[in-house]
Amino acid sequence: MKKRVLIASALLVSSFAIAQKSELRDADKALDNGSAAQAKSTLQSLASTIETADDKYKAQYYFLLGKTHADLAKKGGDDADYQKAVENLNKLVEFEKSYKTKYTDEAQQILEGLSGDIVNAAIEDNNNKEFAKAANKLFMAYQLTDSQDYLYYAASSAVQGGDFDTALEYYLKLNELGYTGESTAYLAVNKETGETENLGTEQNRDLMVKTGQYIDPSQEETESRYPEIIKNIALIYNEKGETEKAAAAIKDAREANPEDMNLLLTEANMYIQAGDKAKFQSLMEEAIQKDPTNGTLYYNLGVITAEQGNNEQAAEYYKKAIELNPQSENAYLNMASLLLSKEQDLVSEMNNLGNSTADNKRYDELKAEREGIYTSAIPYLEKLLEVNPSNIDAVRTLMNIYGTIGDQEKYSAMKDKLAALEQ
Repeated sequence: MKKRVLIASALLVSSFAIAQKSELRDADKALDNGSAAQAKSTLQSLASTIETADDKYKAQYYFLLGKTHADLAKKGGDDADYQKAVENLNKLVEFEKSYKTKYTDEAQQILEGLSGDIVNAAIEDNNNKEFAKAANKLFMAYQLTDSQDYLYYAASSAVQGGDFDTALEYYLKLNELGYTGESTAYLAVNKETGETENLGTEQNRDLMVKTGQYIDPSQEETESRYPEIIKNIALIYNEKGETEKAAAAIKDAREANPEDMNLLLTEANMYIQAGDKAKFQSLMEEAIQKDPTNGTLYYNLGVITAEQGNNEQAAEYYKKAIELNPQSENAYLNMASLLLSKEQDLVSEMNNLGNSTADNKRYDELKAEREGIYTSAIPYLEKLLEVNPSNIDAVRTLMNIYGTIGDQEKYSAMKDKLAALEQ
């Protein structure tokens, strides 16, 4: 009786193995015929039994399942198809390390091609503002290739999609890896278009120059992405209310890179976001010591100093910003606004005067002082319009000033210009 049971069991196992072999053969044939959906259905019927199958069938199953989902992904499948393709093909490669290698080479070729498909799909997702999908795909591309650039772009997509927890996870990983994104761009000028192009590698650039299609080869180093990564880590921590972690991230980065101006400005930006204007001002003053010809630094100091009520010092910062950058539209506008802010107290006093001789005399004095304020602001507003003729705030303010001081010709000119801008 026992012998019959054993024989029956053996027959059952043999029949079971034959069925698996047949199903795998059918799935392989379906893939060859371009029917990935049919292959998927066939392979799904084996899912519950494959772990007890012979190793040769396991290897074929992982390979075919990965290949099936790769095919479905290329034909417009969702992220799950990409993920399952990567998961099963990697599982096959790992499995065959302890088994004979049969499908590994082809699986790796599929994975290489799949990484390019995933990146292209992520670019399309970003263009369609489907940032969460793009971030997920770019992270898969990172896992496939170990390219830290893809992890950086995945973090950027997550930020754009408002998924700050995922972005933080990726940025922290980049920081842990010591990623900077620095690279060498190998450039040459396209003779036909006259445009400078990045030709990828030194060898490719030199080859293209030899063909005569490109001239003037050169190279340049790209900027480090490290300050941006630290800045985003700090800003996300701030957004989450974890200010101590934000400060620690900046502190560690600056200690490692004390001369990095971008990190200093990142720290300053963190404090202004947190509302600590005094710390921001201190850091901006430190930045000016490091880069005394940077007009933007003086402008930012002017803004903060004005907000703190020190208008005289703010005016000096704005003047310096304009001196260093004569095209600074905001510096002209803020300087004019700073000067015109003195008008409010004068107008208030003028409106509260009576009709006595003394009051009339005081009124005339205040009126003259007010016109002096207007006269001091006019050059900054006029210069602003030279930089940006379409600045409607400058046009409207000048029109009001000219009307008040009685310059009818310039008033009319500004009135006409305002009407044209408002059309």
